[in-house]
Amino acid sequence: MRDRRKFLKAAAATAAAASFPAPLFAQARDKVVVSWLPIMQTFGYYVAIEERLFEKHGIELESVRFQAPNQIIDSLVSGRADAGAPGAAAGISVLAEVQFPGTFKVFGLQGGGIKVNRINDGLIVANSSPIASFADLKGKSLGHLPGIQWKTMSRHVVRQAGLDPDKDVRLTELAVGLQVQAVVAGTVDATLSLEPVGSIAVALGEAKRALTNPMSKAVFDPFYSGVSLLTTKFMKERPAVAKRFVEAVDEGTALAEGNYTKYREILPKYTAVKPEQVGIVAQPYLRAWKDLDETDLASYQAFVNVFRSDGVLKQDFDIKPFILKEQDLAT
Repeated sequence: MRDRRKFLKAAAATAAAASFPAPLFAQARDKVVVSWLPIMQTFGYYVAIEERLFEKHGIELESVRFQAPNQIIDSLVSGRADAGAPGAAAGISVLAEVQFPGTFKVFGLQGGGIKVNRINDGLIVANSSPIASFADLKGKSLGHLPGIQWKTMSRHVVRQAGLDPDKDVRLTELAVGLQVQAVVAGTVDATLSLEPVGSIAVALGEAKRALTNPMSKAVFDPFYSGVSLLTTKFMKERPAVAKRFVEAVDEGTALAEGNYTKYREILPKYTAVKPEQVGIVAQPYLRAWKDLDETDLASYQAFVNVFRSDGVLKQDFDIKPFILKEQDLAT
């Protein structure tokens, strides 16, 4: 009788193991340190966490939240993190790669666009403001995310509007969580903001988008300011783990793209979006590694070229070698 009970117990354990993917059932998982920013471009990563896709692929996350794009890149360059979640700064990544060649590989792009009807960025102003374009900012202030990326892009759109970014407009760095209140309080006259800032501004009823997707008009449509990153150190030392990490993010990206209405309920957990604002938050445009095409690469190249033309990037940079290849993850 005792042997029968032992057999049945063992059989039940075997059946339970068979009902889960092997990495999920396994007790030991590979730790991966990931840096992320609380913006909509990171949405695929949020979904991957909620659906336990990293556990499915045998990965234990140490997920580190930052408030400024340059902090994410600093964490990767210094070796404190293995990967940058979707939404890492596309431009700062290139600048860091030029300064420290062979540091990163890009395996995803995030943004928005006019043709795809996805909002990535906006010119945010108070409801009572007469500002309707960047040309209206002469003698006024424009807030933007901290760091060289959004300072460069702000200078670019201001210059395109016929203004001198050094003389006509005061550029001010503002963290994501401070941008709406700065506009409403009048601390700045406008902000060039990533989602969900625009959606939150509209939901509050005290601010609005004077322009929607201005970067798609100024640079390329669609426009990607976010990337997913792996450090080459992580890839070389643990290629199999890096590959599983990419697979988990790609799966989360696919779910986020295909089921936005379902998954947007998780946004308050990760961003400044409040539960009552979830229904009006704009859906981002997320591109998984396996789906990247020539249009995506042309868009990223156009983005990088702005840094070159503005003098921030001192040399031409071809983004194609910067994109992750299958052979980079060969074990």
